[in-house]
Amino acid sequence: MKTITILLAATLSAAVAFGTPPAVHASQNTTKSDTKADNTKKNKEENKGATAEQQKENKTDREITREIRRTVVKDKSLSITAHNVKIITKNGHVTLKGPVKSEEEKNTVEKAAASVVGKGKVTNELEIAPPKEKKEKKDKKEQKEQKENK
Repeated sequence: MKTITILLAATLSAAVAFGTPPAVHASQNTTKSDTKADNTKKNKEENKGATAEQQKENKTDREITREIRRTVVKDKSLSITAHNVKIITKNGHVTLKGPVKSEEEKNTVEKAAASVVGKGKVTNELEIAPPKEKKEKKDKKEQKEQKENK
């Protein structure tokens, strides 16, 4: 009986020791060429104009923001990036912030906001994000540059 208990304890200990996945730490590269999903730092640096924190919780402003968001998300021609722009409504005036993929998307989101609140009540601070290179293209480009430098 004592042998079974020791054997069971050893088996459970081994299972725990070998069954735990190794700790993985994500490295954060802080180069400016990388696009981060979290742009909090950029928002704090700019900190100009309206921010989402300043939006009042009055019913009218919430309804305006909600209607604009619905209009933008319904437009399937827009990218996910454009669907996720910041829409800040303050006393009936709308400020649009964040990245979009093209000038066309920038104009489409602005038109969606203007259709809800009117043309003169929209401040468009949307930025066109640089296109992302796919990893394969980037690797090939780096290899080519290395060969040229030799």
